[in-house]
Amino acid sequence: MHPRNLISRRSFLVASTVGFAGLQFGRPLARASTSGSVGSGKAKSTILFFLCGGASHIDTWDMKPKAPLEYRGPFKPIATSAPGIQVCEHLPLLAQQAHRLALVRSVCGTVNTNDHHAGYYYNLTGHEPAQSFRTLGNDRTPFADDWPFMGSVVAAKRERHAFLPSAITLPHKPSKAPYTRPGQFAARLGVQHDPLYLQGDVNEPLKFSAPALELQAGLTTGRLTSRRELLAAVDEARHNLDTSADVEAWTQQQERAFSLLASSQTAEAFDIAREPESLRERYGKNVNGMSLLLARRLVEAGVPFITVFWKEDFDKLGKKCKSAGGWDTHGNNFGCLKDNLLPFFDRAFSALIEDLHQRGMLDETLLMVTSEMGRKPKVGDPRSGGVSGAGRDHWTHCLTDVLVGGGIQGGQVYGSSDRYAEYPADRPVTPAHVTKTVYRAMGIDDLEAHDREGRPYYLLAEGEALAELL
Repeated sequence: MHPRNLISRRSFLVASTVGFAGLQFGRPLARASTSGSVGSGKAKSTILFFLCGGASHIDTWDMKPKAPLEYRGPFKPIATSAPGIQVCEHLPLLAQQAHRLALVRSVCGTVNTNDHHAGYYYNLTGHEPAQSFRTLGNDRTPFADDWPFMGSVVAAKRERHAFLPSAITLPHKPSKAPYTRPGQFAARLGVQHDPLYLQGDVNEPLKFSAPALELQAGLTTGRLTSRRELLAAVDEARHNLDTSADVEAWTQQQERAFSLLASSQTAEAFDIAREPESLRERYGKNVNGMSLLLARRLVEAGVPFITVFWKEDFDKLGKKCKSAGGWDTHGNNFGCLKDNLLPFFDRAFSALIEDLHQRGMLDETLLMVTSEMGRKPKVGDPRSGGVSGAGRDHWTHCLTDVLVGGGIQGGQVYGSSDRYAEYPADRPVTPAHVTKTVYRAMGIDDLEAHDREGRPYYLLAEGEALAELL
C-alpha cells in the first residue's frame, strides 16, 4: 500500500503538534537560536496550574476580614501552618501546606480590556498586551508574532527531552475556536517549541487522549520503523503546505513526530491508571485532579514544563455561575466557590504538593498557580442582576499568584493589596516579574533569541525575578 494511504496530511501534521497550534498561530519558519547555558536554578520542571476564568483573590488568598461586607463577602479566614498567614476557610487542606507556599499578593495585571484574552496573554507571556487586544476584542486570536508562552521559552532553553516534548499542556486548549486564547503558543519563537496538547474529558476523568500521538487505522508503531515509508508520506504531506514552509523547521518536526509515535515510553508516561486507587482518590477523581496527577507523572518522566488549564464544566456550573463553568463567577460567586470550585482545587493542589514532597521531588519542581485576572472586590455584577446576583465581575488590577517548591522559600507573603484588595499597595509587581521568577527558578538566565534573519532580540525585557522568594 502506498504510504499516502497510511499517514494522511492531517494525521501527520497533528502528530507533529503543528496541526492547529503552529501553522495557525506561530512561525513555522522561525530559526530561533535559543539554546543557552542553564544557570543554578533548583527547579528541573515547572507545573503551571492556570485557573481558567479569573479566580477571586479576595475570596481565597488575600481576604480582607475588616473590609465592609459588600467587599469581603461571607467567607472567613483561617489560620495556617505558616505563622501570620491566613487563607479562606474553604481551603483547609492547603492551609496545612502554607509553610510551603509563597503568596504574591501584589500582582498588578491591568490590561486595556479588563477581559480574558488580554489577561491570558499577560499572565502566560509576561508581556503587556498590545493595542490590538482593545481594537479586536474577542476576535484577537493568537498572532504569529506574539511574544512566546513562558512554557515555550523554557522548552527552547532546556535540552530537548529524549522522547517527549519539553512543553506539554492539558487537559484542553483554551478556548474553543474561533476564540482561542492568545499567549499559550511559541509564536515568534517558532512552532517547534509549541506545547503538545493532551485532551481530558469531564465525564471520563481517567481518560486522556493525545490526538498528536494517535495513529490512523492500519498503522502500527512497528510499521513506523520503516523509516523510508514514513518519510515518503511526510514528503507527500509537505507538498500541501504553504510554499513558504521552511525545510529545516519541517525536518525538526518530522523527527519529533517519529520519536513520539515510535516510543513505547510515551504512552506509559500518560497512563494514570498505573497509579494506586488511593492516590487517585486523594487527588480527586475529576478531570482537574487527574490532570495534576498526570502532571506529576510527566515531571517524573523529565518534562521541563507542564501546564494544567482548569477544565470548565459548563453543563454543571454554567447556569449556576453565569459563566462557562469555571472561575469566571459572574453570578453566585460564593455558592460556586464553596460548593464546587474551592473543594476540588483544595483537594487536588494540596495532593500534588504532598505527593511531590513525599517522593522527594518538591525541591526540584516549581509549582505556580495563577489566572487571567482576579475578581472585582465589590460584590454585585450587573451581568447577573447586581448585588442580588452575588457575583463578582472581572478585575485585572490585582491578583494573587502562588509559588511552591523549586527553590521557593515557603511560608511567606510578598507584597500586599489595599484594604479592599482593589490595587497593589506595597511592593507592586507585574506578570513580568513572576515570569522572570519562573525563569530564574528554572536556571534560565539567558533570554536572548534570534529571528529568521539571525538578528538577536530579548524574550522578556520587563520586570525582574523576585529574588527574595528564591
